[in-house]
This record gives sequence, C-alpha cells and structure tokens, in this order.
Amino acid sequence: MLIVRSFTILLLSCIAFKLACCFSSSISSLKALPLVGHLEFEDVHHASKDFGNRYQLIPLAVLHPKSVSDIASAIRHIWMMGPHSQLTVAARGRGHSLQGQAQTRHGVVIHMESLHPQKLQVYSMDAPAPYVDVSGGELWINILHETLKYGLAPKSWTDYLHLTVGGTLSNAGISGQAFRHGPQISNVHQLEIVTGKGEILNCSKRQNSDLFDGVLGGLGQFGIITRARIALEPAPTMVKWIRVLYLDFSAFAKDQEQLISAKGHKFDYIEGFVIINRTGLLNNWRLSFTPEEPLEASQFKSDGRTLYCLELAKYLKQDNKDVINQEVKETLSELSYVSSTLFSTEVTYEAFLDRVHVSEVKLRSKGQWEVPHPWLNLLVPRSTIREFAKGVFGNILTDTSNGPVIVYPVNKSKWDNQTSAVTPEEEVFYLVAILTSAVPGKEDGGVEQILKRNRRILEFSEEAGIGLKQYLPHYTTREEWRSHFGAKWGEFVRRKSRYDPLAILAPGQRIFEKAVSYS
Repeated sequence: MLIVRSFTILLLSCIAFKLACCFSSSISSLKALPLVGHLEFEDVHHASKDFGNRYQLIPLAVLHPKSVSDIASAIRHIWMMGPHSQLTVAARGRGHSLQGQAQTRHGVVIHMESLHPQKLQVYSMDAPAPYVDVSGGELWINILHETLKYGLAPKSWTDYLHLTVGGTLSNAGISGQAFRHGPQISNVHQLEIVTGKGEILNCSKRQNSDLFDGVLGGLGQFGIITRARIALEPAPTMVKWIRVLYLDFSAFAKDQEQLISAKGHKFDYIEGFVIINRTGLLNNWRLSFTPEEPLEASQFKSDGRTLYCLELAKYLKQDNKDVINQEVKETLSELSYVSSTLFSTEVTYEAFLDRVHVSEVKLRSKGQWEVPHPWLNLLVPRSTIREFAKGVFGNILTDTSNGPVIVYPVNKSKWDNQTSAVTPEEEVFYLVAILTSAVPGKEDGGVEQILKRNRRILEFSEEAGIGLKQYLPHYTTREEWRSHFGAKWGEFVRRKSRYDPLAILAPGQRIFEKAVSYS
C-alpha cells in the first residue's frame, strides 16, 4: 500500500508539473499572437460567472477582439497546437447562460461584445426584402433602436432583449411572435462563422449550407457567429396589450391553440402564464393596465387559486387603430376567459418589446438580480400538455412568487428542421419556462430546493411519457445528449467532427470533451 500510495503521489505530481508547464507555455504562445484587440490574463474572473450564478470556471485568458481576424487567429493558434494542448474556447456575450455554457476552465473566453462597435448596416431600399447586418456580439435592444430609425424591426424576438445575436441564434430565440414567424433562427439570411479550425466562412442556404444549418441552434459546437444578416419587416408604432384570466387549463390551452392557428393571425404576440397562490393580482395589474369592467374586476379574488393568464398583443398604426380595435373586440368575444378579468393598455412598440428590462431594473435595485437562477425550460407536445399541467401546476409547483411560469404554444411548421435545434415531433408544442429565482430569505427558495423540484418535474414527465425536450438543455452524460438529439445525433456528431474535430469550442455545454494527450 505504501508503494502504491507513493507511486500515486509521484504520478499526480508529474501531471501537475506538466500542467503548470503547459499553462506557462500556453500563456507565452498566446501573448505572441498578433492581434488588433488584446488578451487579458489577470482580470478574468468576470468571465467565470453567468446569469445562472451556480457555476464558476476560471479561464486562462479573456480575448477582447476588435476584428473577426482576432477570433480566427486565436482559434487557429489553439487548433495548430493539437491534442497536446488542453486549451478550449468559449464565446461569451452578456453571460446570460444558466449553467456555465459560456465558460471554460483554463481556456480562452472570447468577449463577443468587443465586436459590437461596428456600425449596424440596415438595407431597406435596394433589397427585395429589408434586412440588417449585425455583429455576433451586438445586443438585440441596439438592433431594435437602429432599425426603428428606418421604420423597420426584426420579425422574431426573445422576451429579454439585452442578449447578443450570437447567443440567441446558438439556441433558437423564442418569444410570443414565434407562432407567426418561427424562432429567431428561422429569420436569418446569412452568417459569418469562425470554425473550430480558425476558418472564416460565409454561410447561407446556398453557400456552406451544412454549416449554416448546423450553427443555428447548434449550442456553439461548430463555430462562433461573428456576423448575421437578420430579416426585417415594417415596424408598428403602438401595441394594444391585453391580459385575461382563466380558471381552467383546458380552456386556456384551447383558446391559445385556436389563436395560433387562426387564418390571418388575429394577434401578433401570444403568451401565457401560470399564476399559483398569488394575492392581489389584479390590483397589481392596475398599475399599468386598465380593466374593462372595473367594479367586477375589483370583486375577483385570486387568493390560493391556480390561475392561467393569457397575454396578447396586437400591433397598431395610427391609420388603422379603430379598425384593429374592433377586430380585437370581436376576437376576444370568441374566447372563454373570465369576463371580469379583461385588462388592456396601449404602449409604444419599443416599450412593449423591452418590457422585461423594467423588471430587471426593479430587481437590481433590490439586490435580487444577481442571485442563482436554476431555471427549467421545456418544450412539451400538444398531446401531453394537459397531462403535464395536471401533474405539475399547483401540484409539484405550489407557488410562483419567485419568478414567472410561462406557457404558450408554437407551430412546428415555422421551424426549419434542418437546423440543430431540437423540438417535439408534433405540429403544435408548448414552451414551458419555469423561471424561479433563488431569492435569499424566501421559504423554499433555496437553490437545492428548486433543483429538487425541477428534478421531480423531469421525473414525473419521464414516468408519464410526456415526451418533452429541454430548451437551453443541460445534460452530463453522452447518453443523455444522444437521447436529447434523437434522430439528429448522428448529424450533430458528424458536423462536430468536420468543423471542430478537436472539440475546442463551447466546452461548457459538456457535450464533447477535448481529448488531451500528455505524452
């Protein structure tokens, strides 16, 4: 035993010595790279954190690129080092990942926002359809501000706009417009990509289409998005914003499904929320919304109930406002909500799209923004959503005061099946986003309790045969990832082998592990 122990200590010491030598060698070689931007080796701790606030992987260096060639040079250098180097690369936008997906231990984090000072190029006159060319590190909120100057805007959004283009396109990018236009990855004409070999490639459906499809929803595995061409449409000036309540999930889901399948699209945005054990709900709405029946609304009691809120938006322009309002009234008359709970307001298009930022400002002022966010995002088939709701809402989930629970359907026909994004097979499926924050001092609000509850939801879904897929997925084994991708797994592995054969990119996703040789 003494000999074995001594040998083990000696072996570990040798490995540690070799690692120290490798780090020293890696730093020296990286410092020698000719860059327009710069590499930071000291102040790197900010790149080891994310919005999830649960993982902390400290990188060796942070690259602040001023050009796409900086990114390509760094990746090409690491690629040329071969399997003897343990260096990996993670692209980081606003750090809004939940479980360390944009982190890398002892690797290089690329600060993508360093690219964003490049001017946005909006093409509205000469092109057959308007579009905007943007950096992969640009924020969607900045794109909104710039395109509105031309009376235009992207078609599809996420609920929160202070995210980078590359980040959302690497996942899918979903919000209440997805039933009409599909996710953000369905509204991209062209991409510029830096692969895991350091190649800079322009991609579209006609050029390098395999890489184009793979990168969209590809979780950063095949390349880093450095530029994107985004489809635009005429922007409205105002939005009629509506909320109504349901007491029954089946009626709530039926109305949502009716609305997303309606010819001519009666609304431009459709989302839903589950509200459990909330008091004074309608009084809170009165701060921003006006009730259609003030007296009846004041008599509605939400205490202790599980309620379902349908949130709708119709885009307005001054010249069609009266006609649109009449159409909205007629459509609402066909729905089965509680009549006393109809609330509405009118806001600017920009204020509507940036609505979550208002909540962020409030939470930051209370010190409740930078807390752990053990969120669970799921895609649930239409055929099992009612069974899922029965087993989860008001049962496993007993409170929604620590964060919203979002539920709304989308049409699969609006999703491009050639991309890497994974969805249920049915034509209609639901996004279910359980966005609970671990707020200090709240009962049952600790991270472990929330994670335990999330596991119960997944276990229930497995046992009940719900057939869901995770959105923003997180798995720890190759078998789980294979199951997640299903029929797309073979293609996913092939693309990884072709575009990032050393598994340099996005190690924080924990799908592929870089094979390191110490010989």
